[in-house]
This record gives sequence, structure tokens and C-alpha cells, in this order.
Amino acid sequence: MTNRIVTVRASSWGSLFDCAYKWEGEHLLGMRRPSTLRASLGTAVHAGTAAFDQARIDGAPISALDAGDAFMHTLHHPEGEVDHKRDTSITMREAEKVGLSLTTKYCMQISPLFEFKAVEMTMKPMDIDCGNGITIRLTGSMDRARVAIGHAGAVIPDLKSGARLIENGEVIRKGKSAQLGAYQLMYEDTTGEEATGGQIIALPTAGKADPMVSPIWDARPTLIGTDEAPGLIDLASTMFKLGMFPPNPQSSLCSEKFCARWSKCAYHD
Repeated sequence: MTNRIVTVRASSWGSLFDCAYKWEGEHLLGMRRPSTLRASLGTAVHAGTAAFDQARIDGAPISALDAGDAFMHTLHHPEGEVDHKRDTSITMREAEKVGLSLTTKYCMQISPLFEFKAVEMTMKPMDIDCGNGITIRLTGSMDRARVAIGHAGAVIPDLKSGARLIENGEVIRKGKSAQLGAYQLMYEDTTGEEATGGQIIALPTAGKADPMVSPIWDARPTLIGTDEAPGLIDLASTMFKLGMFPPNPQSSLCSEKFCARWSKCAYHD
């Protein structure tokens, strides 16, 4: 039997089950597209808020203004290529205004609610033997997540920025358990400490909604399964064993704008 190790970034679980064909192209075949300004906005907000929280952990707090400077630096000096023509829904000036407002609100309203013990923690790879010669290796850092001290163990709050994060006065949790479950498992494997749950810190980039925090929930069963249903890890191992990555033409990300495999895909309309 041939042994095969499939490396899966913890943050990519949701996209695997949204459109596996897209996921295969981007994560196994190395297809890439430049980022957009709106995506860069999210990355920069996370950089500014991370600087603020890390300073709190280090015992040398910075101001919201300093966090805003970190946001602006990251927005104007992105690590990768940004294609400003792919998404014209926001201008640089609008991105600056939205991002500075969100960063300030986070520092003043959200961060004080938590006692953090780690920011953007790098975790050791975690191998999961799925049988039949298939090993899934979870890798990555919690690049948009923090580790907070909870009542019964560590809690992993994950920052999400975007246009649709809050609905009817509540943070939308749909589709978030796969990533948070992976973070919980990897945190426990790296530290030997229990991660009792995760939660979403929603930073809306559109509309007038303020940042909001979801309730804490245990996301691990989504990945490891229950007595009633297999987890996503079991389902993924079957995909990897068969080499079958089915497309999803009805995915909300099925467009040339979002998919690096679009031009070579025979399944979209």
C-alpha cells in the first residue's frame, strides 16, 4: 500500500467542502490569483488589531492610534500582488476610512473583553492517520485568531472581516466550524492544553454595524465526527484516497474573480 500525506492548511477546510475542484487547484496544484483591495483591507485590519493585542500581552500597551498606523502600513505595503482591477467596489481612500474605523472600534470595544495569551500562534504540524495509507497533515498558524483564557480552558477567538458577517443582530456562524475545529485540535496537539471552544469576532466592512462577538461553541465535532455522523476529516480522506475533487458550480465563489482554476474549469456556466 502506498502511503500518502496530504497537507491541509487549517484555514482551508471550508473551501475544500465548498468546491473541492477549486480547492485542489489552489492547494494541491499551486494555482494562484493576485489579491484584491478588499482582501488587502481585511489583512491590514488583522495586522493592526494583532499589533494592539500583542502589545497588551507583552505588557507594553499601545494606543488605538498606533494600531491604526500598523493598519495603514500593511494596507499600503501588502506582501503579495494586489490586482486593483479585479474588484472596483472599493477605493483606496474608502479602504483607509473603513479600516481605521474598524481598527479603532476593535481596540476600544472588543479587545478589552478578552484576556489574551497568544496572537497569531504558529502551531506544529498535526498528522491524522485516516487509514488506507492516507495521512492528513494539518499545518498553519492561527493567522487571524487569538488564544484567550476561558473559564474551563483556552478559547480561540477568530477575527473575520467582510461585508456579510452579522444578520438579525447576531454573528453568522454558518460554515465557520471547520476552521475553528482545526484550530482547536492543533492548539491541543501543540500545547497539550484543552481548547474548550472557539468564537467569531466579526468586523463588518460594509454598512453601519459595529464589531460583534459570537457565543463560544465547541467546533471539534465538525471535523472528528460524532456517533451519528462522520466528521469532515473522514470525508476528506475518502476524497484524497480516490483522487476525486468534485466541482460545485453553485458555489458563491464560482467566478473568475475568486477562482484561480476558472479558466481551465469545464463545469461552470
